[in-house]
Amino acid sequence: MPAPAPPPDGPCVFCEIAAKRSPAWIVHEDGATVAFLDIFPFTRGHLLVIPREHGARLTDLTPEAQRALIRSVAELCGRVERLAPDYNVALNAGAAAGQIVFHVHFHVIPRYGEANPFRATTRAPLEAGDARKLLVELARP
Repeated sequence: MPAPAPPPDGPCVFCEIAAKRSPAWIVHEDGATVAFLDIFPFTRGHLLVIPREHGARLTDLTPEAQRALIRSVAELCGRVERLAPDYNVALNAGAAAGQIVFHVHFHVIPRYGEANPFRATTRAPLEAGDARKLLVELARP
């Protein structure tokens, strides 16, 4: 049995983004999912892909929401290939696995030949100018 997620300290920030009550640099959205730029990216173009349905873990989602999420992750991987041919797809499930926001989300992280991006260092915040450029580069064809 998986460990339960820590209790929320308030509204879920990802639910707030999906509902457009919190700002985000949105790259993709459909009826079931939203993808946006990570505001503290490991690399340029680091995306988060979330379901609109709230669940702390992938296994908390309905089968339909799981399928929609995986379809969106695959589409966003194709878009990230415009930035770099190599990328990581990561899912952290639970605090011990590094999950910080307890709303299931996949990271899609373009790789540019740098060392392991999962290093324990401070990450620079996303600048608005770069975010605007990335939205153009990652737009639907």
